[in-house]
Amino acid sequence: MFKKINLFLLVLSLFFITGQKGIIKEDDKLNSNYVINKTREIGQNIRCLVCQNQSIDDSSSLLAKDLRVLIKEKVANGFTDKEIYDYLSKRYGDYILFNPPLKTNTILLWFLPFVILIFGLFLIMNILKTNRFK
Repeated sequence: MFKKINLFLLVLSLFFITGQKGIIKEDDKLNSNYVINKTREIGQNIRCLVCQNQSIDDSSSLLAKDLRVLIKEKVANGFTDKEIYDYLSKRYGDYILFNPPLKTNTILLWFLPFVILIFGLFLIMNILKTNRFK
């Protein structure tokens, strides 16, 4: 009788010991170094829609915190960087990306600073020419 109980306890303890090693808890998966570092890397390239000139990694707004959690979960579930950027871009628009893709609807984002710079240089040159001849 004692042999059966001892055998049962041995099998039961082996079951629990091997079962605990094979199970990865969700918290452990979300807090691994890779997931944390990848979340920060992606967060540096995402614009906070509340702060607008900060990344979500630097922002303390509630939306930025929610986006960091969302990105962390997607990284932990094996999504690639491109899939995460595409998801955020589809959901919030290309403005959320610090480096938006060159598309017809983002041409102004890419070329307007150069147009303003050239216009400003022509304006300064015109002012200098008119002041020289007075």
